[in-house]
Amino acid sequence: MIESTVSIHALTQSMHSKYPERYNMAKIINIIMPSTEQEGTTSVIEKWFKNQGDPVKTNEPILEVNTDKVTMEISSPTDGVLMEILKQEGEEVTAGEVLGKIDSKAAAKTKETLKEAPVSQRRERKDSTIQTRVDTGLSPAVKYLIKKHNIDIEAIQGSGAGSRVTAADIEQYLAKTPAARKPAPVKQDESPQSTIPGKKIPHSRMRKRIAEHMVESMLKTAPHVTAIFDADMSAIIAHREKERKKFEKKGVKLTFTAYFVQAAVKSLQAVPEANSRWHEDALEIFEDCNIGIATALDDGLIVPVIQKAQKLDLFKTASILQDLTARAREGKLKPDEVQNGTFTITNHGVSGSLIATPIINQPQSAILGIGKLEKRVIVVEKNGQDTTEIKPMVYVTLTIDHRVLDGFKANQFLSRFVEILQKWKK
Repeated sequence: MIESTVSIHALTQSMHSKYPERYNMAKIINIIMPSTEQEGTTSVIEKWFKNQGDPVKTNEPILEVNTDKVTMEISSPTDGVLMEILKQEGEEVTAGEVLGKIDSKAAAKTKETLKEAPVSQRRERKDSTIQTRVDTGLSPAVKYLIKKHNIDIEAIQGSGAGSRVTAADIEQYLAKTPAARKPAPVKQDESPQSTIPGKKIPHSRMRKRIAEHMVESMLKTAPHVTAIFDADMSAIIAHREKERKKFEKKGVKLTFTAYFVQAAVKSLQAVPEANSRWHEDALEIFEDCNIGIATALDDGLIVPVIQKAQKLDLFKTASILQDLTARAREGKLKPDEVQNGTFTITNHGVSGSLIATPIINQPQSAILGIGKLEKRVIVVEKNGQDTTEIKPMVYVTLTIDHRVLDGFKANQFLSRFVEILQKWKK
């Protein structure tokens, strides 16, 4: 961030010398990236709603940040003028970083003045300390374009903070210099374009992060083992039919997932090791059961978390579940609603899957999979005789981190889970 510091200093000095009566009382307030993300996530500046020199109001949204899980707006901490944008669209940011600066004492009419300063500085950068452009500060988007088109970065004049080259600068350069659009040489570890007719659909940030997270969980972190049980849903179906209208009158839809959450909590209390996190020196077992619910989206999935589920009854569970999943599909979840999960449930059966072996959502120790509810012929014993009955059945799986749990503990968890479902009181 050296170049940003130099730019801010020069800009401030320029304004002070040019307009001393206006800036002697300036008070600079930093726009800070909040520390609200779960470990292992990355954040990228998606969009600035304000330009440099624009007036801003306290609590007015001024930029949007996209994380692996949610998109969130960052609001202005004060009234004033957006004096400097330090992080450009497409750049990765971390908690605590300064994204921009606001002059809380400046009036809105200083907009043109603030815009003028960086231009003059860019013209002078070859003759001053501002001429240094630190290429190591390039954003991921810029690095991608440079690599893709094999561009000489020195041929481009940056318009970003501290003369930093932005993605827009490169696109403008390519538009003016068609010959520059030459492909970068293909490395041996990169796959060439197929000759088969088709098209490429760029990965979304969510899809790329899901891929990285799953590979890391499966191949680099936890040895996975999956146990499979069968559960009779007759008691749950009977209870749901009895209670559904009561819930609906209160505006809450009673789903099977609400029952699965309740049963999972009791099973975690019976096998607390499943509600834990592995550390090299110890196993951290959590007191709260924060149940994540894998929710499918158009371009991936997100896992909103029901916090302290052990304190909730069936109605409250169903109510929170309905709210979280609805806002997840609308993209309206808050960052703290997708963090601190201790155990995850994925109801893959809603899309037709009978059995699956889900990958653990790190850094958790287990994940529960629920298959499709279907009627099957089951052999039962009555009065010492075997007979067949048609029952509503569902396969349930528990994938465990074998460092934390063994097969016995996994079976103990599923035995308790199935028992709760099959003996649910009407």
